[in-house]
Amino acid sequence: MTEQSSAHDGPLIPMPVLTPSALRAAVAQIAPGELPAFVEHLDRAVEQAARNGTIAPLRTFLQWWGEFVAIQRYPARAARLRELEVVAEEATDREALGSALAEMRQIMDAAHRETPAVGR
Repeated sequence: MTEQSSAHDGPLIPMPVLTPSALRAAVAQIAPGELPAFVEHLDRAVEQAARNGTIAPLRTFLQWWGEFVAIQRYPARAARLRELEVVAEEATDREALGSALAEMRQIMDAAHRETPAVGR
């Protein structure tokens, strides 16, 4: 993509293609602390795909990390999601919980729309 980063709300990086190497590079750049989880998830997906004779675990891996990158490449979006997770955890009434979950769903839906299709 040819998106340009703005100082306030633009993406840190363009949305990568959904390959393990492109996603690894994106995670390394925008969320380096998540690289161990990325590698562990990739290893599990490869083992599961080989064991079951299906590429479904690899598709799931690519989709999950694609959506992770779609969220994390926008710092304000990532920060808002973290805030909402705390609100949801600490909610003491249904209204507050429902509101936080609805906004979290909006963020996740936007990330899903921005993520290139995996075998669709």
